[in-house]
Amino acid sequence: MDLFRGLSAFSLTPTDSEGRVQTDPLGALLNRIRTAGADSIGLLGSTGGYAFLTRDERRRAVEAAVEAVGGRMPIIVGVGALRTDEALALAGDARKAGADGLLLAPMSYTPLMDEEVFQHIAAVAEAGDLPLCIYNNPGTTKFVFSEDLIVRLAQLPNIRAVKMPLPADGDFAGELARLRARTPDGFAIGYSGDWGAADALLAGGDAWYSVAAGLLPGPVLKLARAAGDGEVAETRRLDAAFQPLWQLFREFGSFRVMYVIADLLGLGQFQPPRPILPLAEAVRPRVEAALRAL
Repeated sequence: MDLFRGLSAFSLTPTDSEGRVQTDPLGALLNRIRTAGADSIGLLGSTGGYAFLTRDERRRAVEAAVEAVGGRMPIIVGVGALRTDEALALAGDARKAGADGLLLAPMSYTPLMDEEVFQHIAAVAEAGDLPLCIYNNPGTTKFVFSEDLIVRLAQLPNIRAVKMPLPADGDFAGELARLRARTPDGFAIGYSGDWGAADALLAGGDAWYSVAAGLLPGPVLKLARAAGDGEVAETRRLDAAFQPLWQLFREFGSFRVMYVIADLLGLGQFQPPRPILPLAEAVRPRVEAALRAL
């Protein structure tokens, strides 16, 4: 199983006003992704609001996902938590429920040092006993993985991939070359940041961890396949249609925009967890226009 390659679609996690996971709507969203043919599902990533959910609700989400699509599509589960013991428990829950892989970001209130992050991830990777992807998400965690730290972690058993942010200088090829020269064969290097991920695939990246694919798996899959196949002209043509959506993601944050998309597509009137507020009504016409372009 090439768990950390291709298009990984990251789903919202529908909840009620008390933060309880709505299992039937979640299963419906995941089955849309499966039917479209994405390569994996990203469950309880940032798009899935993992940081806002209790351990019980996160376990409930994994169990619902496995019931809906388990065995028919790989499920990668986010197990980030403020404390290492909490992350260890979440990893155990995910494994027991039937997850195929883990995704781990170094959440923290106190800024972390490299050695702290290394020991945290190493402990979860060993105890989780599933293939694990390092979640390098400095926009949310405020922790920036050095290449040296990624290389060090890549030597450990069970750590099979890294989910990278878009490089500030846009040099995907250079970053990929440096990391591949220092990491084991088969270590997968993928990217998030939907507005730049097609360029990452064109440059030879292994995976696109996509927010938009959680609700728009068909259009995103076409773009991902074109980029993965090195079809530059077709990639540029398809990506041009996404530009209004990418602009909304950059301007308001993809998490907020996704809730509006779910409503406009008739998939459910879900609300983001407070203190996150729904987008202003004045923005909805722009989201509608972005969807029409696709």
